[in-house]
Amino acid sequence: MRPRRRQNMPRTPYLIFAGIAALFLLLTVICFYLWPTDDSMDDFVQRFPKHLETNEIAFVSQDINSTERKSSCTFHTCVNVYHCGYNDETKISVYIYPIKEYVDDSRTPLTSQMSREFAEILQAIAESPFYTKDPETACMYVPSIDLLNQNRILAKETGKVLAALTWWKDGENHLLFNMLPGMSPNYSSVLEVDTGSAVIAGGGFSSLTYRQTFDISIPVFNPLVRSIVLPQKSYLERRKWLVVSSQMGLHEEYKTVLRKLQAQYPDNLLLLDHCPGDIKPWNYTLRCHDTTEYQYPEVLQDATFCLIIRGARLGSPVLGDALMAGCIPIIVADGYIMPFADELDWIRASVQLREADLDQVMHTVQNYSVDRVHTMRRQVQFLWRTYFSSISAITMATLHVLNGRIFPYAARSYHDWNEPPDMHVIQNPLFLPLMPSKAQGFTAVVLTYNRLDSLFTVIRQLAEVPSLAKVLVVWNNQDKQPPPTSSWPYIGKPVKVVQTKKNRLSNRFFPYDEIETESILALDDDIVMLTPDELEFGYEVWREFPDRLVGFPSRLHLWDNVTQKWKYESEWTNEISMVLTGAAFYHKYFSYLYTNALPGNLKSWVDEHMNCEDIAMNFLIANVTGNAPIKVAPRKKFKCPQCTNTEMLSADVTHMVERSECINQFTAVYQSMPLRTIEFRADPVLYKDSFPPELKKFNDIGSL
Repeated sequence: MRPRRRQNMPRTPYLIFAGIAALFLLLTVICFYLWPTDDSMDDFVQRFPKHLETNEIAFVSQDINSTERKSSCTFHTCVNVYHCGYNDETKISVYIYPIKEYVDDSRTPLTSQMSREFAEILQAIAESPFYTKDPETACMYVPSIDLLNQNRILAKETGKVLAALTWWKDGENHLLFNMLPGMSPNYSSVLEVDTGSAVIAGGGFSSLTYRQTFDISIPVFNPLVRSIVLPQKSYLERRKWLVVSSQMGLHEEYKTVLRKLQAQYPDNLLLLDHCPGDIKPWNYTLRCHDTTEYQYPEVLQDATFCLIIRGARLGSPVLGDALMAGCIPIIVADGYIMPFADELDWIRASVQLREADLDQVMHTVQNYSVDRVHTMRRQVQFLWRTYFSSISAITMATLHVLNGRIFPYAARSYHDWNEPPDMHVIQNPLFLPLMPSKAQGFTAVVLTYNRLDSLFTVIRQLAEVPSLAKVLVVWNNQDKQPPPTSSWPYIGKPVKVVQTKKNRLSNRFFPYDEIETESILALDDDIVMLTPDELEFGYEVWREFPDRLVGFPSRLHLWDNVTQKWKYESEWTNEISMVLTGAAFYHKYFSYLYTNALPGNLKSWVDEHMNCEDIAMNFLIANVTGNAPIKVAPRKKFKCPQCTNTEMLSADVTHMVERSECINQFTAVYQSMPLRTIEFRADPVLYKDSFPPELKKFNDIGSL
């Protein structure tokens, strides 16, 4: 039964300030533990470039005028791009100010001791390809002043220190890092320092304080779990809890809603908080449900979804903890700008709810299919490894965002930012041309056993395809010799016959020496319905996509919520994830990979079961390239009208069950699902348009 929708929760002053009274003590403790000043940063300071280290004391006059943060800044109004590109017109250059001690006239320190985390930021910049020692030609400037935690800085005095910097110029082209903005009681979502026109990489922006195209939203790094190494878990693994809420000190209104949900869904929702009698020393790695203790963040690995609810600050380190555990975050924080939101597609890795809809969270996530969960969890793991796992990763992502804004023609693409590489990708050593030469043509590799009539028909039809270079017949019958050369049809192109030693479906993918072209057309001996125009057009499409499987019969893999397994679907749909190799073009390199580099026991498994060699090739190519296959021409049916059912392998009633089992077996071996689903079909120009036939290049396409 669907829960009744609640009316919007009242917006009390306590909610606006996120429960100031209830959270003040907790936040004081957290701020003490986050980015402390201790000796733990000494080893990082020692690794700085020596020229950054100075013993200089800089006197800052309190008469210096600082400029408030300009809320109207955009990239086009507050960034001087003409100061960029002196040495490289595709890469920004970043200068770090020397490390100094800033004091007033009475020698009172105006800045705090540098935290380990800020030292890591400077170290990451200094070791990056963006770093420059020359301030005269620098594009961006980073002050060596720790602004990560506003609780540790003197806001007014820090603004004057920034204004006194040599290259400040009202903050133009300066980059400031801040993760914990605001102070009690209002907890602003932006650093409360006079920063003028400086770009702020901030950890808690709201839609009201974030300057589009200018500021950069970054995650709040959690140093309290930096030494914890969680065990690796497959994103395909089932987890105990559907949702876990692990934040401590949530506002009472949120807690009330969560308690009601927990009463409704006791087996799916785990609500954690402080442990009873929790006393100093405060243990961040411990959470409790009633009197049951759970280790944190390990408990998050037992959850499919993790709640991230608005606290006193919008930015929360719990988001990073969830990503580290491979837990899909549910963001319940109105107006929060997600980390690197301008580049990362968070729809692929998170659930976002309005605060007023918190009571609908269980109903919402229960509607997510297992396939969708697997895809999102895989994306979560990719985001953690690439952008969130360390201060260095956060810093480099920030610099790449800036670089893309200043040099958009050299910016990372959406694919670069958001597409995780496959875990078992084999690096392709070939440098495929943008479009392979048409002159070379393709080799048709026809697998046959004992169907001479249809085989000869196929060969004669292939002879009419202009780009055919050679026909290679793989004779898979060891009990019968192929017919003499004189009985084969003469087609004006080379026809070679290879007799195999054993009847194996994998023989069709062997890299035979007779194959001299880059392009291979894999073809069954009963596929007699394809026209020369269709085959020629398929070859033209492959030339545009030489790293993909391009063909005619298509299939789809689906997740079965009943059996909790993958299912092979043969019905025609708009979505496809496989192209069958009964009629498909591919690059000959994949024959070498199939023969020599299939993971696990896949090749022997296919040969033993006499099935699924085409699915194995789809897995292989998708895993290597990360791309989906390409379906050619609009055929809704693909069959052999001249063959009787008893002669066709797929006529076996167990065929579909075995094909589904193949997909599950291959997924287990790859430890992932590499197949990509796509809604795309390649049709020739003017197909079905009302034009005279002589104006069309391919006329005989699409008819059965």
